[in-house]
Amino acid sequence: MTITLPDRVTPAPTDKTTSNKTAERRVHPVPSTPAPEACDLTAAQVEELGRRLDEIRDRVIASRGADDAAYIRRVISTQRKLEIAGRALLFAGILPPAWLAGTTLLSIAKILENMEIGHNVLHGQWDWMRDPKIHSSTWEWDLVSDAKSWKHSHNYMHHTYTNVVGKDRDVGYGILRLSEEQSWRPYYLGNPVYNFLLSLFFQWGVALHDLEVEKVASGEKSKADVWRQIKGIGRKMRRQFTKDYLVFPALAGPFFLPVLAGNATANLVRNIWSHAVIFCGHFPDGTVQFTEEQLEGETRGQWYLRQMLGSANLDGGPLFHLMTGNLSFQIEHHLFPDLPSNRYSEIAPEVRELCAEYGLPYTTGSLGTQYLQVLKKINRLALPPKHVTPRQIG
Repeated sequence: MTITLPDRVTPAPTDKTTSNKTAERRVHPVPSTPAPEACDLTAAQVEELGRRLDEIRDRVIASRGADDAAYIRRVISTQRKLEIAGRALLFAGILPPAWLAGTTLLSIAKILENMEIGHNVLHGQWDWMRDPKIHSSTWEWDLVSDAKSWKHSHNYMHHTYTNVVGKDRDVGYGILRLSEEQSWRPYYLGNPVYNFLLSLFFQWGVALHDLEVEKVASGEKSKADVWRQIKGIGRKMRRQFTKDYLVFPALAGPFFLPVLAGNATANLVRNIWSHAVIFCGHFPDGTVQFTEEQLEGETRGQWYLRQMLGSANLDGGPLFHLMTGNLSFQIEHHLFPDLPSNRYSEIAPEVRELCAEYGLPYTTGSLGTQYLQVLKKINRLALPPKHVTPRQIG
């Protein structure tokens, strides 16, 4: 089955005037995060890079098969067994060792379901299997975000406009200042506090992310549209809250409180972990942000280049990559968001070699190092810019 690049990749223009204009363009990031390596590429080099990345993509698509299908089914089976074992141990949670073991297993199960299974299934990575139980159109995950809303805010908005300030709403998640091109206001003095709270309640923040309530004040979105979204999100939130904080604790009878505490802790661990992995894939030193103007006439090669410059990988072993949902290969994921996640480790060396050949950065590092860089950026951007411009102060 042939799969083309997502519709977000604008075909190269055919109009002669526009083509000449595009041919002279370079990829220039915004001033706050320069990547001079990218500025030396000609338009022809960028498109050649795109063609070579297409070849990698086509090869993986052609080679998908039984081993890949067995992989995702094995991960799903393992996740479900871990969840059952974790919840069973929590029923004996009055005993500290059982509570700790149950909470640990349930935390791992929730991370796997969120990162390696839910995120990737909803990207359509396994749609080619034509298994209705493992398909982006039918999967609903163990998060308060409903799948439909998340696919719009993430698959479309984020992966279309990756790191484009003003378009990619994941730059700041509507509450943080993560770019010098975001106008500074006194509100952003709370950046570190907002980020800490977001990490604790990450799934709730992501669920409300797609509401775009700020557009109501500007008139871009009606209150009726927001209310329709709220009702859909509210149903999913109610279901998840009932499952983890009422039904399973109630089933434990006299051990209601240990089970409640275990479920809450597992959700907290999953939130903190997913927040750290995702922020380290998008905002450490070396990742590049772009302006909306750069989207005009963007070609396939330029789209690929933006993904490479706007993403960062994490170093680690096979188990670490599994627990990140293979988002430790964030560069490869942004290049090929609908390829099976288990294949990212296979193509990562090729992508890295291409970066070296074209003089492009391939940003990668340990989780601890990159998370520290993210925290420093969040703290720095809480303060007003040293050299004030009208664009930087709202």
